Amino acid sequence: MRKYLYLLLFSSFLFSCKKEDEVSPLEFTLNEDLTSYQEIASIGLGGVGSAEITAFDPLTDRLFAVNNGTTNKIDVIDISNPVSISVIKSINLDVYGGYVNSVAVSDGKLAAAIEATNKQLPGKLVVFNTSSYAEIKSVTVGALPDMVTFSPNGQYILTANEGEPSADYLNDPEGSISIVKVSDYSVKTINFSAFEGQLNELAAKGFRIFGPGKNFIKDIEPEYITVSDDSKTAYVTLQENNAIAEIDIATATIKKITPLGFKDYSLPTNAIDVSDKDNKVEFTNFNKVYGIYMPDAVSFYSYNGTPYLFTANEGDSREYTAFSEMKRVSAVTLDATNFPNAATLKGDAALGRLNVTTTLGDTDGDGDFDALYSLGARSFSIWNATTGAQVYDSKNELDIKAKELGVYDDARSDDKSVEPEAISIGRVGSKRIAIVGLERVDAFAIYDITVGTSPVFVKMFKTGDAPEGIIFIPASKSPINQSLIVVSSENDGLVKIYKANKL
Repeated sequence: MRKYLYLLLFSSFLFSCKKEDEVSPLEFTLNEDLTSYQEIASIGLGGVGSAEITAFDPLTDRLFAVNNGTTNKIDVIDISNPVSISVIKSINLDVYGGYVNSVAVSDGKLAAAIEATNKQLPGKLVVFNTSSYAEIKSVTVGALPDMVTFSPNGQYILTANEGEPSADYLNDPEGSISIVKVSDYSVKTINFSAFEGQLNELAAKGFRIFGPGKNFIKDIEPEYITVSDDSKTAYVTLQENNAIAEIDIATATIKKITPLGFKDYSLPTNAIDVSDKDNKVEFTNFNKVYGIYMPDAVSFYSYNGTPYLFTANEGDSREYTAFSEMKRVSAVTLDATNFPNAATLKGDAALGRLNVTTTLGDTDGDGDFDALYSLGARSFSIWNATTGAQVYDSKNELDIKAKELGVYDDARSDDKSVEPEAISIGRVGSKRIAIVGLERVDAFAIYDITVGTSPVFVKMFKTGDAPEGIIFIPASKSPINQSLIVVSSENDGLVKIYKANKL
């Protein structure tokens, strides 16, 4: 008992020294076997679109799950006993507009991002009480709010308003960020117009503005938000644009846009499988072939006083009735100098099946492709939040581990492969971990990031069909005082809970 008390006191001392490690002594001392996570509960909320994103409220031990399967609603799941979970309530959202895209929880408040029935019009942020489910406030935000989050201190709610165009591209709203001050629910919605004059400089580093009209303000599409530990700075992925924006929350100003550049698939550790028609999974290198990082989810992590951003490099294309950027390599003309064996490369067993964007690659403007750019990077990355420099990339490890687990889907080789979609960071005992959701192989991977810039692969675990949302519940907030991982899958409508064994 005395030994345990000394350990608690020592842990408390450590936490007082490092703000980023301000967690309970329980979390620091209760070690769990990171390789032993296993499913302990599963609940079906319907079919496709019935379980996309979830948020957890530690005050009520309830999960709140986005459900757009038949009726636009939020399902409330009681997980006070995580091995026996049930839906206890549904919050109907039809009165507020169109689909609910995201939810977040803080201090007994549930925030829901809801697009308009005509999603090119301004959407809504609606806040509910997590105990009574009563509406607290409804406010107007930008067009197509696709993701919502609270600042860690609970004083702000932010939405990433994607502003997607209509199918005919005749109505293309601005991409924007809405910042809501919780104390009075005042809203500031900001766009990216201040950076229009920097387009050439940004584009030279991999930033993308493209499509009919190439309108800077309208072409920027915010996707996902993470907030610094001190609640002062937000970081927003601009997925289609291949960049991350930094925002000063208090002043509601965008400080900078950081383009992410490209991934070189000629490097040995970046070898990929690009064909879905070769009847095998084999990782190969290709010259003049690149990946565009284009992250979806992003998580903030402060390590040794330096802020870092962890990104899930999914990739996403613009494919509308009036405009589609994608073609297979077999359908484009390759530059004879850069691709001297073009006829062979355009075969199904080589590069022919790979989907590439037509908006990049013709560097000299002569109509053929001097380089090829596919969407996503089949990886997760770590970026220095201050400098924008990449300090780590998982290269092709996720592909390799998916193949070893027997879940690699060769039918996706031509597109974005494992398609990293979600990323969540947490503490398990004395270790920090990153959890990476892989949408197209129905799995998540755990990495040990105790050494923050040198992740170590731990294990990959199977999930439901197309995991979209992953949240980590630390031991200090868990109903059973052990960490839990919650995975929501959009194709089969399943919410699954995973628990590890104690050490």
